[in-house]
Amino acid sequence: EGLKEARAGKSTFGTLDISQGNIAKYGSNKTNKTIHDRDVSLEFPDNLSDVDDTAANLNLKFGHDYNSETDGSSPSPGAQGLSRLRSKLAPNHSGFRLNDLCFLRTKGNTGFPCNVNAITIVSLSLGASGLAFLMIGFLMLKLRRAPKGNELMNKISTYIQTGAKAFLKTEYFYLSIYCIFMTGILVLLYCLNPPSGQKIDGVRVGASFLAGALLSAGAGWCGMAVATDANVRTTQAADKEGLSVALRVAFTGGAVMGFTVVGLGLGGLSLFFFLMSLGYADDDTSGVSSLVYSVDSLAGFGFGASSIALFARVAGGIYTKAADVGADLVGKVEMDIPEDDPRNPAVIADNVGDNVGDVAGMGADLFESFVGSIIAAATLANGDTALIMLPFWIAGAGIVASTLGYFAVGTKDNASQHDLLFALHKGTITASVFVLGFCAVICSQLFVGREKEGWKLFACIAIGLVAGILIGQATEYFTSYSYSPVKSITEAGVTGPATVIIQGLGIGMVSCVAPVLIIVATILGCNALAKDYGIAIVAVGMLSTLGVTLATDAYGPIA
Repeated sequence: EGLKEARAGKSTFGTLDISQGNIAKYGSNKTNKTIHDRDVSLEFPDNLSDVDDTAANLNLKFGHDYNSETDGSSPSPGAQGLSRLRSKLAPNHSGFRLNDLCFLRTKGNTGFPCNVNAITIVSLSLGASGLAFLMIGFLMLKLRRAPKGNELMNKISTYIQTGAKAFLKTEYFYLSIYCIFMTGILVLLYCLNPPSGQKIDGVRVGASFLAGALLSAGAGWCGMAVATDANVRTTQAADKEGLSVALRVAFTGGAVMGFTVVGLGLGGLSLFFFLMSLGYADDDTSGVSSLVYSVDSLAGFGFGASSIALFARVAGGIYTKAADVGADLVGKVEMDIPEDDPRNPAVIADNVGDNVGDVAGMGADLFESFVGSIIAAATLANGDTALIMLPFWIAGAGIVASTLGYFAVGTKDNASQHDLLFALHKGTITASVFVLGFCAVICSQLFVGREKEGWKLFACIAIGLVAGILIGQATEYFTSYSYSPVKSITEAGVTGPATVIIQGLGIGMVSCVAPVLIIVATILGCNALAKDYGIAIVAVGMLSTLGVTLATDAYGPIA
């Protein structure tokens, strides 16, 4: 009855799609009739008699109500029809603000998660962000206890830190001009053509863009500051206390970077999702649309983070390689002095580049990837509260798992390079195992009444974690001196520099094969399980343990 009323009202409130298999249940006539009005349509089969059986198979994507028969202050006939459909399936809860898509997919569930609001959606992620900041405080206190060494060591460390700060200040000055300009453009465009019909959409998107850019830059700056401070402490620990202590000091410095990125990323994104949800009508027919528009506004947050990441990663990387090659040419080739000798000014520039490119640039880059994966998955949820909550909660669980993974890292003093690599891998593997367990619990709670869908998404998360580990192992195989690819490049040097270049290029090209195959297999597998949302959630799963994996990445430049 509700669908028939929606059909008669010629509403553009949303899109209803019924799969071909379900259409076949209602007769031989499988021709869909579609009513178009502007840019949104309502589709349903010709022969529809049993609303109760059909409701759970509907896929609703709510859009703005463009029905010209209403003035915008009252629901359109189609919206009223959908409201009556809800009343028919849950007569005792028709006055509640429910998520229609979640409600229909769970065959009439009026409880959690179909009745949640924006703050509930991000509750776990906000709590996990708080844990990340507590972890940062703990790690900073632990790092401060490590001695900094003698006066000469601190003098060189100060040169490197001063150079890194000067580089980032200059870079951020020019980036700030770009960000202010782009914020003005976005505010203007979204005020002139607001998706929700509210002129304040421009302010929402502009504020999200600016916040994403500021937090991305802040993550990079904090990472640089900690790395340049941990460098000298790691040197002192290696000289006076041994390999085990030096590993722990360097990894602690890297962990500060990792938890800063995930804490700022998830905390900022969760807070802005809640803020973007404010200001929309809280009536029965616009509840879903408010979530859709809130997520859409977060695209600005990801865009801002990407803007900083692009310049920070590329500019820092170019500076790093230029200084590295220059230092080698002047020092080893022209002056015949050892590599990384502080008497060579280019060595200071090289170390500055390591901190601004491989730490600050990498932090901004992974900040963008982290928040971008969450925004993508939430956008593809199309207003389904369970699917919006899932990426936020997975990322929150990842922070908890990364905290546990940090404490698993350690080695002995006489460890080989293979032992050192395994010591770092223990943290990543431990975090991955814990996050799998957490995600199993999350999926079981969010997908009550639609368990099959929930376990398919859990499989995508597991695939993402495994894919991330395999890509890391493949990269290590082709870049570590413990394995034959790098050794073959060394052996090629016997016959001269030309064969080194040829062998190095060949190994580099071959090293790309494994990651490409893993990524393709991951995409195909998750597309088969859960379509485009499955592909988005696999990226969230892959990056869920970023707190500890980024600590491993930042460990290199620090050590």
